[in-house]
Amino acid sequence: MVRNEDNGTADLFKSTINEYLDNLPESVHQQLFQSRETCLAIFRLLPSLSKFYIMSLLFHDGNVPYSDLNRWIKANKSDVKGYQNPTKIYQNDSIKRLKSLHILKEIKRQMIHPITKQPTMITFVQLNETFRQSFRDSLTGFLPGSNKENQDQIMLASETTTINEGDKEGSDIKTLFDDDADSGGKITIDYLDKYCFAKWENILHFMVGTEIKDIPSVEVLTLLRYSGLMELPSDRERRELANGDIDEDDDLTYEDVKSSMNINTLRELKITKNGFQFLLQEISSQIWTLLIQYLILAEKRDMNPVEVLNFIFLMGSLQLGQGYDIKMLSRTQLIMLDELHNYGLIYHRAKSNVFYPTRLATSLTSENSTFKSASNAIDQEIQQRQQEQQQQQQQRGEKISNSNKGSIIIETNFKLYCYTNSPLQIAILNLFVNLRTRFSNMVTGVITRESIRHALSNGITANQIINYLETHAHSGMVELAETEYNKKYEFESSIGNTTAIEQLRLEILPPTVVDQIKLWQLEMDRVEPFKGFLYKDFNNEFEFEKLLNYGEEIGVIIWKDRNKRKFFVSEDGNPQLIDYANKIVRNGTASRNATPL
Repeated sequence: MVRNEDNGTADLFKSTINEYLDNLPESVHQQLFQSRETCLAIFRLLPSLSKFYIMSLLFHDGNVPYSDLNRWIKANKSDVKGYQNPTKIYQNDSIKRLKSLHILKEIKRQMIHPITKQPTMITFVQLNETFRQSFRDSLTGFLPGSNKENQDQIMLASETTTINEGDKEGSDIKTLFDDDADSGGKITIDYLDKYCFAKWENILHFMVGTEIKDIPSVEVLTLLRYSGLMELPSDRERRELANGDIDEDDDLTYEDVKSSMNINTLRELKITKNGFQFLLQEISSQIWTLLIQYLILAEKRDMNPVEVLNFIFLMGSLQLGQGYDIKMLSRTQLIMLDELHNYGLIYHRAKSNVFYPTRLATSLTSENSTFKSASNAIDQEIQQRQQEQQQQQQQRGEKISNSNKGSIIIETNFKLYCYTNSPLQIAILNLFVNLRTRFSNMVTGVITRESIRHALSNGITANQIINYLETHAHSGMVELAETEYNKKYEFESSIGNTTAIEQLRLEILPPTVVDQIKLWQLEMDRVEPFKGFLYKDFNNEFEFEKLLNYGEEIGVIIWKDRNKRKFFVSEDGNPQLIDYANKIVRNGTASRNATPL
């Protein structure tokens, strides 16, 4: 995965499901299009204009001239020189997306021009026939008696499936099963919500170093390590010895990960800077991030990527709260069933023939699946019921708390107050804040040099800390920052200072705190190690200047001191400098002495 900590959360994980699908060969796309659920899921991931083109061509049996695609949208026009039509750009991107997925195909035909009567090449477009048929079936319904194979159909299980005592044994999160009696033994949506989000939060708690009773499974920890979200001390030592030659994202191979797939070793995993940024993502983005890495790892495990993708997309089309029979699943999908159970995407007991997709799974391809955190995801999904309760409370004149708003207040003296009772948020704060006091609904602490250096030593960057604090800042701090911004804007506008207006920014956090956090990072980044060779003990000024000038010409000099006649050469550039020095020696003009570090 390609990550950039300075470009914000939107650009952090660029290996999205869309890019993964775009890079698949056409043969794999053809296999994927044989599944109606996969076609429906891919359709949901497309831009709006791409969806429009598909729906326009779906029930059109013939080919359509490419020029007709331009007539279906209204283009913006402008006489300004260099004007880039945003509608045209959006159209090109939408068509390019369909072509990369091999959904839209171009066909060139030679035809006689009706006016010039000359042969002319005309470009036509049509939908991929496999995709077209499968997607039509997903919209119109599968008719019995057709030639479609039913091997990808998962039969509904009995709605009266209950949780028995045998199923309770061996649970990773045992406290969840204490509520079975409240639901009358039936697996309800509320039960699945509690189960899946407890599973997911358990993974996040392990990442931030919270002491938890039941740590995630070996498969989950292995994926966290392989994806670069967590690392062993040996991984960090290996990267430090390489002095940055090994990227944090690419230093591990499947063989490296496989060699240490035991729970005792994986207990020592520590969060990386990418892992901390992972915590800042919405839960839907977090799930897709791990699923992409699961897909990549599945290929290395010789699992069929088509079956893996089909099952992931299938979960997004299943009904929440409904049980499904496992007898129609393939061998690869049965393996996935057990592994995705560890992430909370599926509820399935070992001896049961029925599995239940959770809200995390059914929301995979939904356009409204952006949960801010696992803690408030349930509240967001049942927002309609909450709104009804809030309306009743308003009628009675009761106050309604805004629990989903920012909760962090920072003073200029580096004291921090956070109104929360979420163990996960407290654990995240503990990564870079010296927590002092904890109340029932609030924690207090201080941002110190030691706490920031501790976070920096664990791979977390200053920008990540600042972004987290700004994202979770209390509404009072945001309002104060907006007021100050408006005052500055009005003042600079009144005197016509356009340069100052362009430099204005919304300062949610105290500038002294922001600057100091960045300075503490600069302290640790002040010394940068290099591998190379130190040249010293020159006989005269001539030979020193001769070699130094040549080294500067080829760009291999890292450091120099003319007064002491010393300079430091990079490891890669040293052989070239030695060859040049030997040439001088052979000519009898100089000699030199190189001392390796």
